[in-house]
Amino acid sequence: MMLRGMDKEGLSPYEQYKVGFMQQKNHTSGIGVAGLVLGTVGTAAAVGAWIFGPMYGNAKANQAKEVANSAKELANVQIAASQRQLDQLTSLLASERSERLQGDYTISQTITDTVSGQQASNLTAQQAAELSAVNSVMQQTYSDFVTGRASLNPTPVSLYSAPQPCACPASGCGCNG
Repeated sequence: MMLRGMDKEGLSPYEQYKVGFMQQKNHTSGIGVAGLVLGTVGTAAAVGAWIFGPMYGNAKANQAKEVANSAKELANVQIAASQRQLDQLTSLLASERSERLQGDYTISQTITDTVSGQQASNLTAQQAAELSAVNSVMQQTYSDFVTGRASLNPTPVSLYSAPQPCACPASGCGCNG
């Protein structure tokens, strides 16, 4: 019974009030607990950001520097490759020019120059005689065209004959009548 007297019913009004007050005082509300948790988490996040922020920022900056350096290296490799290709093309162009000039020199020794009518190499006696004959014919033809002799008939034709007297009115030949 004595234990039963400890019940709320066996307590005096003061004791009942005191027990209720103490139970209410120790009873925490959900809003207070949520506020305490959020405050603690926020404080921990702020401290973590303050401590680890510069390290994370440096890591990102280092990563950006690495990307920039790799881009520079790639650009340098591309520039070097372009320079090698330009050098190859330049040497190819120089060798082609040299071959072309050598070929032109060789050809000019065998083909008659159309402007001067002469060859760059030495002529044989037969070639010199042929060239002289061709040149004289060309000069004569040019002279004939300039002077107008080229338009003349090689065999002269007489278009005029001397007049002869007509005996028609007296002879009765029948012309004019």
